[in-house]
Amino acid sequence: MSLQMHLSELERKHQALEREIQDAMAHPSVDDLKIVELKRKKLHLKDEIAKLRQASNRVVH
Repeated sequence: MSLQMHLSELERKHQALEREIQDAMAHPSVDDLKIVELKRKKLHLKDEIAKLRQASNRVVH
């Protein structure tokens, strides 16, 4: 898988987690711990995306 394809996949997952978090927050019956876990996963993806972008910028320059 190319770096760009991998980045696109991570961004897609990041957006999906954002939607899932919004849906969970809209339903008061959802456990707060679940929301925290979803946010943690989203942050992890964001960090991974940033690292890959930084690495790809080093390769290009």
